[in-house]
Amino acid sequence: MPANHNETEKRLWDAADELRANSKLKSSEYSVPVLGLIFLRYADHKFSQAERELVGARLASPSRRSIGKTDYQVRGCSLPRPLRWRGRPPGG
Repeated sequence: MPANHNETEKRLWDAADELRANSKLKSSEYSVPVLGLIFLRYADHKFSQAERELVGARLASPSRRSIGKTDYQVRGCSLPRPLRWRGRPPGG
């Protein structure tokens, strides 16, 4: 994670320059992939939070049933494995 706003701003500008140089998108079309990635990152963050809570609850109460899809859905954050951010290959 960048240490300050200047470094973050530089990384964002570099990413925007890369997108402009290496895509066939017009500038008016950038919002679709960029907002999609932002949403995916947010969804993964929410999923990770719920996962930590559920695992913590499971460890605190070993007699609790196993964690399932419904537990995540109740928290409004069911996210299929292929859509999770962590472990995604670059460009994948």
